[in-house]
Amino acid sequence: MILRRTLPGQLGAVSCGLLGGLMFIATAAAQQPAEAPNPGRDAVMSKCFQCHTDTMFRDQRQERRAWEATIYRMIGRGGLYTPEEITLMADYLAADFGPKVKPAAPAK
Repeated sequence: MILRRTLPGQLGAVSCGLLGGLMFIATAAAQQPAEAPNPGRDAVMSKCFQCHTDTMFRDQRQERRAWEATIYRMIGRGGLYTPEEITLMADYLAADFGPKVKPAAPAK
């Protein structure tokens, strides 16, 4: 016995397959762990990346006091930061770009 498919039947099968695929992708995306909010990182991204690239942070590897001194040098050159932003940025930079932190592998 030969089954004959009609155009509406084929379209229905294709749309069901697409819908199932989209639902699978949406479920997988929802299960991805979201990056925890980091106000220090956000401050560095919004303030420092106006003039600097990430290479500066990856290459320096300083302790917290040295990062804070760097931030104050930037204030001397016209950077506008609140005391809270200075604390957040110095804490973040020391935690993620300190001398004892293992550098991330370069992207390929």
